[in-house]
Amino acid sequence: MDVKVDGEELKIFDTTKIEDIIAASNIENPKDIMAVIIENEIYDLNHKIEKEVEIKTVTINTEIGNRIYRRSLYFVLAKAVYEIFPEIVLKIGISISNGIYCELKNKSCLSKADINKINSKMLEIISADLKIKRHKLSQKEVLKIIEEENCSFRRELILEQDKDFYTIYELDGYYDYFYYNMVPSTSYLSEFDLHLRIPGFVLLFPKFFGKKKVPVFKEQPKLAKIFLEYAELGEILAVSNVHDLNTNIKNNKHNELIRIAEAFHEKKIAKIADQIKEGMPRNKIILIAGPTSSGKTTFTHRLANQLKINALRPVQMSVDNYFVNREQTPLDENGDPDFESIKAINLELLNNHLLRLIQGEEIELPKFNFETGIRENSGEYLSLDEDQIILIEGIHGLNDKMTEVIPQDLKFKIYVSALTQLNIDCHNRIPTTDTRLIRRIVRDNQYRALTASNTLELWKSVRKGEEKNIFPYQENADMMFNSALIYELSVLKAYVEPLLKQIDRTDKNYYQAQRLLEILSNFKAMPDKEVPFTSILREFTGESVFREK
Repeated sequence: MDVKVDGEELKIFDTTKIEDIIAASNIENPKDIMAVIIENEIYDLNHKIEKEVEIKTVTINTEIGNRIYRRSLYFVLAKAVYEIFPEIVLKIGISISNGIYCELKNKSCLSKADINKINSKMLEIISADLKIKRHKLSQKEVLKIIEEENCSFRRELILEQDKDFYTIYELDGYYDYFYYNMVPSTSYLSEFDLHLRIPGFVLLFPKFFGKKKVPVFKEQPKLAKIFLEYAELGEILAVSNVHDLNTNIKNNKHNELIRIAEAFHEKKIAKIADQIKEGMPRNKIILIAGPTSSGKTTFTHRLANQLKINALRPVQMSVDNYFVNREQTPLDENGDPDFESIKAINLELLNNHLLRLIQGEEIELPKFNFETGIRENSGEYLSLDEDQIILIEGIHGLNDKMTEVIPQDLKFKIYVSALTQLNIDCHNRIPTTDTRLIRRIVRDNQYRALTASNTLELWKSVRKGEEKNIFPYQENADMMFNSALIYELSVLKAYVEPLLKQIDRTDKNYYQAQRLLEILSNFKAMPDKEVPFTSILREFTGESVFREK
C-alpha cells in the first residue's frame, strides 16, 4: 500500500503501526512526532494503518503536539507518585510559568528529597521506554480500575456519564484516564524538570513554540496569587471539580453559586478601583491588557462604574484608533500583515497624545477607518480635568514600549484573563486557553457570524500572538483580575456544543472540535436565565448591558 507522510511517499506491505511508518521515513527527529492527523482525525502513533492514506505529523513544537507531550508526562508523573506514595493523591493543578503546579494531597510535608525521589522514578520510567497502551473499556471495568488505584475524583464522573466505552491508557500495569492522546512510549518524554514550590511542586516541560528544551523556571507570584484566590473561592462554594459543579446543578443550587461568583467578581473590581483612587493624583493612565476572550471590555465598563463611585471620572481611549496606516503594517515571518505586533501601532502619536493630556493640553482623537485602512481625524477633542483618568484597553498595555515616554508612577497596569482552576478530576485540568477558546467560539458566532470552524482556524495565529505579545509581560501588572467564572462552562455548553457538532469529518478542524466536545461531555448544562446582564459571561452569550446597540 502507498502512504504519504508529510508529502513523502512510502510503501508498506502489511498492516503497520504509524510509529514504524514514521521511523521508515526521512523525518529527522521521529521522537519529536507526538501524533498524526489522518482524514481530519487525530491518532496515536500506536494506531495501525490498513489502507492507503495521507498522514500529517503533529510535532511537539505545535500547540496540539505540546498538549500531547504534557499529558503523557502527567501520566508518567502519576505513575511515579503512585509507585512511591501509593496512598497519596496527586493533583495536577494550575499553570505557572512554563510548567504546571502540582500537589500531593494528604501528604503533610513535601521535601526536596521527595521531589528527588519522584524525579528519579520518572527518569527510570522514561529510560525504560515503557509502552503507553490505549484501551476501550466498559464502565464496570473502568470503575474497578479506579477503586484499585485510589483516585476517587473520577468515579462520580464515570457514573454520571452514559458511554458505550471509555478510553483509558495503560503504562506498565498502571491505568489512567486522560481526555487527550498519548505518545506511544515513555522514551518520547526525555525533557522535563521538577521544581519544589511549597506546598507543592512545578512540573516543567518544553514550550510549544520553541525547541524541545525545558526553559528555566521563573516565579510568577502575582499570577500564582490569583490562582490561589480562585481556589479559595472554590472551597467557599464547595466546588473543586466538575462533579461538584454538576451536583450543584442537579440539586438546583446553581443560582446561589452564580450570585456568589458574580459578587466575588464585583468585590475584586471594587478593590482595584479603590487602589487606583488611593494612588491619585498620580494614577492618570490605567492600562488594561489580557489575551483574547478574557472579558476585558466588560471589565473596563465595570471598573469605570466603580471609579465613578470613588468620585473619579474615567474616559476611555481605544488603541485601535492609533494603528499605523495599513500599508505600513509590519509583516510576520510568512509575509502576512501582523496586526498584533506592537509596531502596528503608531507609538509616537499615542505617546505624544498621552503626554499632552496628562499635562493639561487638549488633543484631537484619531479615528482609524477599518474599511480604507487609513487613520483619520475624528473632530472629537479631549482634555483632562483633575478628577479624570484615562482607561486604555489593548493587548500591549503591559509592555512598557507602548507608553515608554510616560513616567512609570503615572501608569497603573491591570492584567485580565480567564484563569480557570476547575479540574475534570485530579489528573485532568482544563487549560485556561480552552475556556477562552470556547468563549470565543460563542462570541464569534453570536456577533461576527463566524462558524466554530472559522474560529478554530483563526485560533492558531491568535495563540501565537499571545505567547509573543501578552504572556511575557503578565508580571508587569500592578493588579490582576481573574475573569473566569466557576460555573461558566456549564452555561456555555448549551451554546457551543451545537456549533462544534456542525463540524464534520470533512473539516480540517474536526479533531479540535472533538477534543472540546470531550471536555464539555463532563459538564451538566446550566440555564443562563439567572446570569446577570452585567456579567462578563454576557459579553460572549449576549444581552450584556455594556455592549453597544
